[in-house]
Amino acid sequence: MRTRLATPQDSGAIAQIYNQGIEDRVATFETRPRSASDIQAWFDGVHPVVVLEEEDGQIIAFASTYAYRPRDCYAGIAELSVYVERSSRRRGAGRIVLESLIAEAEKCGFWKLLSRVFPENIASRKLVAAVGFREAGTYEKHGKLDGKWRDVVIVERLIPANLK
Repeated sequence: MRTRLATPQDSGAIAQIYNQGIEDRVATFETRPRSASDIQAWFDGVHPVVVLEEEDGQIIAFASTYAYRPRDCYAGIAELSVYVERSSRRRGAGRIVLESLIAEAEKCGFWKLLSRVFPENIASRKLVAAVGFREAGTYEKHGKLDGKWRDVVIVERLIPANLK
């Protein structure tokens, strides 16, 4: 397996994996499936997207960053998402692609990465903790998914090299 920066040509594979996450209802408030053209909008030249490929070139995971807030003071903070293709879960793919994304975010000058995780998504909470994220708190009733209020755990990771 190898990681690399994603390109717009990877949008179809990324959409397929993301749509599995949407269907599973354990990692996102999103409910509308995404198309390749929806994913292409992620390639803004500022926020890295990383994919993990198997030796045959099949993309089995991705990690992406996106803007946290529009104010200038937050320009060095990025939100992130990590998704792994169903049949590749629990094999370390999430950790590999997330570590690669952290390295790319450092190269881009980000000083903090953050995300929100459903409290019961223990696999994701363990993953982010394993690569240096801390749980900073919980947003209660942060949003509704399928008509039910859901809490989220806020996780963050500083990138010390960019805090100078």
